Amino acid sequence: MKINKKLCLYILFLPSLLWAADKPDLFLLKTYDKTKPVVGWVMSEKFDGIRGFWDGEQLLTRGGHKIIAPDWFVEHYPPFAIDGELWTKRGDFEQISSIVRGKNPDNRWHKITHQIFEVPNQEGGLLDRLTVLRDYLKTQPNSPIKIIKQHAIIQHNQVETFLQEVTQKNAEGVVLRDPNTAYQTGRLSSALKVKKHLDTECVIEKILPGKGKYTGNMGSLLCKTKDGVMVKIGSGFKDTQRENPFPIGTTVTFKYYGLTKKGKFKYPVFLRIRP
Repeated sequence: MKINKKLCLYILFLPSLLWAADKPDLFLLKTYDKTKPVVGWVMSEKFDGIRGFWDGEQLLTRGGHKIIAPDWFVEHYPPFAIDGELWTKRGDFEQISSIVRGKNPDNRWHKITHQIFEVPNQEGGLLDRLTVLRDYLKTQPNSPIKIIKQHAIIQHNQVETFLQEVTQKNAEGVVLRDPNTAYQTGRLSSALKVKKHLDTECVIEKILPGKGKYTGNMGSLLCKTKDGVMVKIGSGFKDTQRENPFPIGTTVTFKYYGLTKKGKFKYPVFLRIRP
């Protein structure tokens, strides 16, 4: 009997196809350039969680996959779209990812809040759009939805001061927004991220053995960025991750501190795997 390979592949990947929804059209952040005039803008803490987009009916990831949250969590969500980060606390990304990506939601969802930074498709500037949600939440006092506080930028040096303040508390960074801009999608010049370090993603090409105290375990990862640049990441891992390294082909995020004259990443440090 002749086997139809295309049909077999379709059946194999059918569950993931059913799992995915249409990818939402969202706004994305550009990196802040210190020469950019931002007086008159607003700034807020950048939360390191899982992007959660509520389209008015269901909760989706940035990639368009449906998030299976408990019924009680979304029971009183608004009939309009909201966008933010599903989050627990600073420095807790791995647990957040485990909770949010589970197909059988458990009691850990009580730790999750939905930190909102945008209310899409509403009229006016950013603060006007957030007010729409704030008015709605007045009737939902026990909602897991929280609006991220926006701070007015009156002087340029406030950005660096605020960045120092939040990163000392283990925050990821700061987001700068032009509050007068109407809602837009795509990567925006009116929405900027500020961090102490830079970060990017790469795909694991090879697992390199450890030496010394790491003999018998993973020593470092040899990865390739989307631009084809090779980078060796040897720090930032937990002992359990060295004992059970990620599979080849896994996409990971790493931080670095600029580039060398030869275009190499300075001091690359593992942050996390990409969900």
